[in-house]
Amino acid sequence: MFLLRAHRLHPAFAQGYADLAGAAPGIAAWGLMTGVAMVKSGMSTLEASAMALMVFAGSSQLAAVPLLVAGAPIWVIVATAFCVNLRFVVFSAHMRAYVMHLPRWQRLVTGYLTADLTYVMFVKRFPEPATDADGRAAQMAYLAGSSGLNWVSWMGASFLGIALAHAIPGAWGLGFAGVLALVGILCALASSRLRVVACGVAGAVAVAAYALPLKLNILVAIAAAVLLCLALEQRRAQAAADV
Repeated sequence: MFLLRAHRLHPAFAQGYADLAGAAPGIAAWGLMTGVAMVKSGMSTLEASAMALMVFAGSSQLAAVPLLVAGAPIWVIVATAFCVNLRFVVFSAHMRAYVMHLPRWQRLVTGYLTADLTYVMFVKRFPEPATDADGRAAQMAYLAGSSGLNWVSWMGASFLGIALAHAIPGAWGLGFAGVLALVGILCALASSRLRVVACGVAGAVAVAAYALPLKLNILVAIAAAVLLCLALEQRRAQAAADV
């Protein structure tokens, strides 16, 4: 990915970098807040650093932290993080056609580095996978530029938050940066009626089930949205077949 010299020298790399540059401060603020939250939840510096590097998913990290503090069973923590990150399964399925020409190690690195915003920017710029070598090189270089800046912004700020956790007051309200980032991504992805329905159902159920212990309202909301949308999709397919 962005470590490859051929990607860094391609003009599309600079374009991907530039397109993400405007969002980098918000990503950094969210990463800083996540680093602080992990340490203040009781995790050691080593544990927080390992989680930042291995998980690299702010929403699931923030979902897991209060569960760790509450002493939730490991299966609840894993299930919550899994459900929160289910969107990456969809991203991966869509990205498959773009990356199958790459060696396995590059596909693994690409999967690790691709985040919500970099995925959204990439598919908007390249709605269809390229079929020629030049087009594929441009696509991978663009993704490397945006993903590289995203990773550096997030990790640098996360480690800074981990290091300065006890010096940063909670009154700064850094958590709002993460909310704004997720709202922006949500609006960008809500591009069809079914997706809008999924967002509305998940939000309504999450609020209605807020009183459930151990943040189980998140799992219930995701399950309700998925089941309803699957039923609607099946009904629409059946109606099309009948016609």
